[in-house]
Amino acid sequence: YRALNEVFTFAKEYGKSKGMDVKCYVPTHSLVNYSQWQIVSPEASLASLPCVDGYIAQVWTGTSREPNFFDGRKRERVFETAYLEYGSMESMTAPTGRKMFFLTDPIEDWPRDWADYKKNYQATFTAQLLYPNIADYEVMPWPERIYEGLYRTSANSDKKERIPRFYSTQMQVMINALNRMPLTDKKLTGSEGFSVLMANSLMFQRFPTHNGYEDPQLANFYGQALPLLKRGVPVKTVHIENLGYKEALADTKVLLMTYANMKPLESEAHSRIADWVKKGGVLIYSGTDNDPFQNVREWWNTNGHNYATPSAHLFEQMGLPARPEQGEYSYGKGTVCIVRTDPKDYVLHEGGDKDFLYLAARMYEQNAKAGKLEFKNNFYLQRGDYDLAAVLEESVSDEPFTVEGCLIDLFDPQLPIYTSKRINPGEQSLLLNVERVAGKKKPQVLASASREEQEERGKGRYSYVAKSPAETSNVSRVLLPRCPKSVTVDGREVFDAERWHAASHTYLIEFENNPDGVSVKFCW
Repeated sequence: YRALNEVFTFAKEYGKSKGMDVKCYVPTHSLVNYSQWQIVSPEASLASLPCVDGYIAQVWTGTSREPNFFDGRKRERVFETAYLEYGSMESMTAPTGRKMFFLTDPIEDWPRDWADYKKNYQATFTAQLLYPNIADYEVMPWPERIYEGLYRTSANSDKKERIPRFYSTQMQVMINALNRMPLTDKKLTGSEGFSVLMANSLMFQRFPTHNGYEDPQLANFYGQALPLLKRGVPVKTVHIENLGYKEALADTKVLLMTYANMKPLESEAHSRIADWVKKGGVLIYSGTDNDPFQNVREWWNTNGHNYATPSAHLFEQMGLPARPEQGEYSYGKGTVCIVRTDPKDYVLHEGGDKDFLYLAARMYEQNAKAGKLEFKNNFYLQRGDYDLAAVLEESVSDEPFTVEGCLIDLFDPQLPIYTSKRINPGEQSLLLNVERVAGKKKPQVLASASREEQEERGKGRYSYVAKSPAETSNVSRVLLPRCPKSVTVDGREVFDAERWHAASHTYLIEFENNPDGVSVKFCW
């Protein structure tokens, strides 16, 4: 914390002396991942430093494939974990007004095969796009590792090769989509208003076993989030360090918290939670409060305080006894629900979340008056021209989710067009809906594995120069007012009537990429 403060402050002052406004961003894994991997970092505390302009959320297949427990099964859940990781980064900075970049990586540190990378890249990529208030991205950490690294051709093979053409094409199409990805006021589908409370102290308490107490795979955190997320509820996270900002709990109807896996580092957080409940908030506190970290020497048991547990101080703020029994209590206009079960028990055992879900639904509908709690097996978001969908496994059904429209599939390197796209459980989809493209009469590249420069539009013609890395294949869908009569690539005629798609008014063009540029021209 002190080191970053010193370095960033110096960088800014030095920049000022040269007439430059130097921006300083902290690249960091999410609090979810650092806690799970037993790494300690200042995380949310950095947002209070005036020299920190924002963060880069380092979330990728490598962090998101860390297994967790749900319904008694330990396994990788890459999409769900990535969604919670990005969410914890967004909520860490949103109240502070700091800038956030989301990162994805088409590969990872651990050597695996190309098909594995592709599948999990799609999962993390979709998860980041389901946050409609963020549209800044770091798209490719270590490009030389991606383009020049050697990885297995299949899971069962020791043969290694550079990135396959199908994957580099798809990756470049996806990255280009980020350039056009708009912010949107559209909402992710699902019942909004559930938040899980987090704290930096998750990292300090992260021992798999300590004095006989176990929290396998961060199960006390996932125990509050996955039962709802797996049923299509877009769970958010709230950082206890941010409770001083009024925006921190502004959209929360039901706050889920436990001190089984973290502790409050300041007492002020409790008065803020109590004040929120008093004004009508609903708090569900799950915990036996018997882990060994309850007894560390901290503010709640020193300097005149003599609380056996930090929750005793919290409950006192709301007029409750130091160790209230399991049950439902009123405070002001709000409700406190105490469940004497650690959240890990909701996920370590098959069907362990049944009572928790019943309580969450009742509190949401009756006490928070937030409407009907909807359970489903999917998430869907519309962002400008784009349709994003993810369908969950281990959910309320195995039904596919269908998107209708004139759709370009950006997860397919051939950029096919569908009028109906079916997404199955365990799959995600990134689609460009041609029907929603603005200025449809204007010739434009809708999707491509290259960057377009020097665009020129004239009567009956459209041209540009396409630039992209060497030894990669270009596939582009180009919107035109009518079927072209001539298509040239570096002056060579390549028109093929079969490549015109009349319903979408798009032409599919393919050629070998060149970083120095490829000249493309359409005439009609």
